[in-house]
Order: sequence, then C-alpha cells, then structure tokens
Amino acid sequence: MDDDRDSLPAHYNDGNRAFLQALLARGTMTFKESQPILAAIFTAQDGAASGRRTEPSEVTQADFESYVSAASSALSAFDLEVRSARHQTTGTRVYAVVNTTSDALTQLATLHNAEEIAFVKRVIDAMFEKYNTPRMEVMCLDEMQANKLRGAPRPSDAQHLPPADEDTVMQEEHALRGLKSSEAEAVMRSMVAEGWFERSREGGLYGLSARALLELRAWLVHSYNDPDAEDGEWQRVKFCEACREIVTVGQRCADRDCGARLHDICLDAFWRTRGGKRECPRCARAWDGRHFVGERAVTETEAYRRGRRRSGKGGRSSNLVEEIMNEK
Repeated sequence: MDDDRDSLPAHYNDGNRAFLQALLARGTMTFKESQPILAAIFTAQDGAASGRRTEPSEVTQADFESYVSAASSALSAFDLEVRSARHQTTGTRVYAVVNTTSDALTQLATLHNAEEIAFVKRVIDAMFEKYNTPRMEVMCLDEMQANKLRGAPRPSDAQHLPPADEDTVMQEEHALRGLKSSEAEAVMRSMVAEGWFERSREGGLYGLSARALLELRAWLVHSYNDPDAEDGEWQRVKFCEACREIVTVGQRCADRDCGARLHDICLDAFWRTRGGKRECPRCARAWDGRHFVGERAVTETEAYRRGRRRSGKGGRSSNLVEEIMNEK
C-alpha cells in the first residue's frame, strides 16, 4: 500500500479521493454531472477560510480533465483506468472506470448472484447473435424477449468462454435453475439502474449503455467476432468509420454486404471531411440515411408502423418486435 501511495501524483489529495469515489459510485460521469461535485469539493477545500462558495458553472472542462487524469493514475496500480467515449445518441462524452485486464463481466458478481449473471450473459448473447444479422442489425431486445431467456442455460451456452474453462462452466451452469419471470424483470431494471443497459422511450427496447460498451469492448469483439474472417466479411461487432468506436445505434451502408457503419452523431463532421460528398467510405455507394443499426432497424419499418396502427395509438402487439426481427 505504501508503494501505491508513493506512485500517486504529489498533488493527489482528499478532493481527488472524493471525486474518484463519486465516479465509482455512479458508474459513469459526464462533464456536466461533474460540475456540482467538483464545485462542492472546491468549496470544501478553498472556501473554508474565505467563506466563498464555488458555483458549478465556475468548474471548467480543464478542471474536470485534471481530476479525471489524477483518478486514472491512482487506479493504474489496480489494473483500472478512466476511459471515455461519446454517447451514441446524445453525443455527450461519457467517462467510466474500466477494468484493463480481467473479464469485465466478473465485476457484476459483487452485486448479482450466479443465476442473474448467467441471465445477463444470455441477454447479451441474444443482442449480438439472435437479434443481430446481416439483414437486421438490431442489437437490442424488448422486455418480452428478455424474459424468454430467464430459463436455466444449457451446457452448450458456454461457447463464448475459453476452452480451458468450458468443463467447469458447463458443470456450474448445468446446476443453475434459471430465474422466475419477476426476477428476470428485476434484473433488467437493475442493469438499467446500474448503468449497464439503457431502455429507449419509444420502443422500450434494452441495449448496451455507453458504460457497457466502454467496459466490454474487448470482450464483445473476442466473444462475437471471428478472428479468422476475411477482410470485408460481415462481423457481429462493427465500428464507426469516423470515430472507430462500436456502433450499436446509427446508420449502415445500403449495400447489405458492405461493412461500413456510422454513428448519427458522427455523420455531419464525417461528410465535411469528405467535401460534403455522401458516399459510403468503403464501396462508394450513395449514403441515403435510410438504413439503420439499432432500434430503428425495427421501428422505421413499415411492418412496425402497421402494427402500431393496428394496436392503437402508441401501442403495439406483444410480439410485434419479435415478428419483425425474425421475418425472413
């Protein structure tokens, strides 16, 4: 521990510790969310003598980045660091503490039991396999679809684990009983509350959050992409042509065989770098903005609109999303 203390920056103090605790408690943080936290820290540190209160609006981006850098340095001895990525829909930069060495999903064990963790893995499997195909890259699912995954996993569900671990995992999973419907619903809600999943307002579909994409990036690629795939071959986890981050919400090339994907938040800047020419950066086909990745791959279909009209304003049949995703 003394060695760890010696490795910290000389200016690392109780204010830095308070900031790091706030970041760990929240799971993710944006600059805007940090402002009242840092304002309180500055007031406690500098306002005691003067009696002056620091207002959140006085906290600058430079202040925030300084505390983030110090937190990341303090965590490095524990194989953790602070990383950031832009939220796929809001464009806001999100910061999270990321495990740099071990399986990122293991940290769920501190809050969830083996049954719940196995269920979460099945949900993520469904996002990136069952509901992610060359025809329709949805990578999210609704409550009904998630609930269907509550049953005890079969031994064959261990295909995404290292071979050396398969026998042990299959034995453990064989003993799992699965979850009740109410338990599965509670786990999905907790995944949202803990910042791992997000649930959309319009379609009520669950997808991975910015925190999960940061934390699970390497695991997702290892689990769902084929390392032996030929160049240009379709992969389950794809990256934005502009920012190189994972795309689970955005647009795709109109050519189904082309692997080009772009976040909506990256489009304008990307086209400007290309002189305003809206062509696929891989195959040069016209980019029409009508082919989607994520929830809109379902909700922008005519079948979805018809289903909404049939079931009344704002409603939908209970299995409509499932039908559209599985449509041949």
